[in-house]
Amino acid sequence: MKKVILIGSGGAGKSTLARQLGEKLQINVYHLDALFWKPHWVGVPKDEQIKIQKNLVKKEEWIIDGNYGSTMDIRLHAADTVIFLDIHRTICLFCVLTRIFQYRNKTRPDMGKGCKEKFNLGFIKWIWKYPKTKKPEILMSLAHLSKDKQIIILKTPKEVQQFLEKVQ
Repeated sequence: MKKVILIGSGGAGKSTLARQLGEKLQINVYHLDALFWKPHWVGVPKDEQIKIQKNLVKKEEWIIDGNYGSTMDIRLHAADTVIFLDIHRTICLFCVLTRIFQYRNKTRPDMGKGCKEKFNLGFIKWIWKYPKTKKPEILMSLAHLSKDKQIIILKTPKEVQQFLEKVQ
């Protein structure tokens, strides 16, 4: 595990697991949300997102967390390990709502500077619809990946913890 991507619904725990893996493996972690959002929630243009990711995946080791489906292929093809957090949407929603209260009017460590945490109904709806709208696309992409890639699908917080305990 030297080139790892973490994907999954908002609130699934991608950033937390990325940080924990980075510490255990001594590999730099890159949070796409921190790279793709400028202050006050101004998004980075798609061409810049592509350029950033192409430069990241050239590095010898990395852990990248984030979805950004339109550019996910860059990471999928460069990774040696793909971790899909397929956590139930009710857990994801609970985690996002908890996060909103915990970081209200503050910027999370895995977010772009100046992007204060706030309630976003569109994001809540995206999480709720994720199993039907995004998950099938991800599973199809994973099915078409080269057999030399390690694909790990974790479905519960307990499975995530057990996985982390096994990582050397």
